[in-house]
Amino acid sequence: MTVSEATLPGRPAGPLHRFRRRPAAVASLGLLLVIGILCLAAPLVARLLGTDAETIDLLGRLQPPSLAHPLGTDELGRDVLLRLLYGGRISLLVGLGGALIASAIGLVIGILSGWIGGLFDRVTMRITDAVIALPLLPLLIVLAAVDPLKLGLPAAFAGGAAASVLRIMVIVALFGWTTVARLARAATLSVKNREFVLAAHALGAPPGRILRVHVLPNVAAPVVVATTLSVGNVILAESVLSFLGLGIQPPLASWGTMLTNAQELMFGAPALALWPGLLIFLTVLTFNLMGDGLQEALDPRQSRHP
Repeated sequence: MTVSEATLPGRPAGPLHRFRRRPAAVASLGLLLVIGILCLAAPLVARLLGTDAETIDLLGRLQPPSLAHPLGTDELGRDVLLRLLYGGRISLLVGLGGALIASAIGLVIGILSGWIGGLFDRVTMRITDAVIALPLLPLLIVLAAVDPLKLGLPAAFAGGAAASVLRIMVIVALFGWTTVARLARAATLSVKNREFVLAAHALGAPPGRILRVHVLPNVAAPVVVATTLSVGNVILAESVLSFLGLGIQPPLASWGTMLTNAQELMFGAPALALWPGLLIFLTVLTFNLMGDGLQEALDPRQSRHP
C-alpha cells in the first residue's frame, strides 16, 4: 500500500493537492470542461439534430423546445442550442485569446521593467498607470467602432467575419495587460537579487538565459492566476461590445450577439435572452472561482499539512 507524498508527515501539500482542497474551484474546472467539450462538439450535435445553426425557417420561428430543437428556435427559426454552442466557440476563443495576448504583452513589459530598472522602469510604469486611468468601456466602444478599411487593412480581410474576432481580441489585449505587467515586475524585482540569480551572474550566464531559466519560472504562478481571472473579464467585454453591435459581426454568432438579437423579444420570448445570459454568467463565474483556486494552489505560502 502506497501513501502519496501529500499525506506523508512533514511533507507540504503540492499544488494539485491544494487545488483539490477547493471544491468550488474543482467544480468550476469541471463545468468549464463540460462547456468547452459541448462547444467543440457543436458539429456533431448539428448532425445528430439534422439541422444547421444558420438554417433559417421563418415558418418555424419561436418554437418551444422539442426533440428536433431541444431549446426551441429563435426569431428566424434557427436552432437555439446549436447557436449557443457555436456562439460559445467564439466567446471562449475571444476570452482565451484576448487574455493570452494581454498576458504576453504584460509579461514582457513587466519582466523587462523589473530586470532593467532605472529610467526604463519609470517610463513603463508611468505608461501602465496612464492606461489604468483610462475609462475602459468608452475607449473600447470608440476603438471597436473604427472602420478597419480606414486603417489600411485589405478589404477582403477587414470585411471578413474572422476579422471581427481578431479585432476584439487585439482591442481588449491593448488595454488588459496592465495587471500582469505589475505582477510580473513585482515578481522580477523580488527574484533578481536572490542567491541563485546572483550565482548565475557570477558564473557568467547571459541575461537571456537567466531570465528564461531562473526568473520566468518564478514569475509564472501569479501570471497564470491573473490570466485565468482576466478571461472572464474579456468575455464580458466582448459580450458588451456585441450587445452594442460593435463586437462579433454576422454570420458568426457569440453569446453577446445572441443577447443583442433577443433584446426586442424580452417579453415575448425571454428564453432567447436567458440562455446566453446564463452561459455568460456561469462561464465568468467559473473562471473566477478557478482562478481563486489556482492562486492558492500555486502559492508556496499556502503549503499546509492536510
